[in-house]
Amino acid sequence: MNTPDALAVGPLERRHDRKAFSCGLPELDRYLAHQAGQDIRRRTARVFVCTAGNANALLGFYTLSALSVDLSSLPKVLSRRLPRHPVPCALIGRLAVDESVHGQGIGRLLLADAVKRTAVAGETVAIHALIVDAANDAARRFYESFGFAPLTDNPMRLLLPLGRAALGDSQ
Repeated sequence: MNTPDALAVGPLERRHDRKAFSCGLPELDRYLAHQAGQDIRRRTARVFVCTAGNANALLGFYTLSALSVDLSSLPKVLSRRLPRHPVPCALIGRLAVDESVHGQGIGRLLLADAVKRTAVAGETVAIHALIVDAANDAARRFYESFGFAPLTDNPMRLLLPLGRAALGDSQ
């Protein structure tokens, strides 16, 4: 694989080779190959991919979309400080890394990119937290290692508040 400096994350484009991607979870491979383009056209999700520079081969991908979460789903420590209506969030519905580069930091890079893009969007549109849907227990542990906490009604859906502390902002 190329050095991390040569990696790029950007929107999924037609030139990208979606069919060759294989993360080990057939439902995620199938999504990227057959549904991602439809979601982009329908404006139901944005799909971002990691490539080695200008290459067409995909090393990983994630999706972002809008979501509101019922206040009762949030951990009490968060919900008691919020107004009593659905909470605006961003959702990483899918995040996957090609098997050929597992363990090389691509997932961390994609997650950092998603947090950054969500924080930038949050400067214009209110977004209280970033939500992820973990595909399995290993994915859940991955997200938890970055400070995500499970929602009260679904342990595979996790939340990262986008406050200054969560983003490392010292202002």
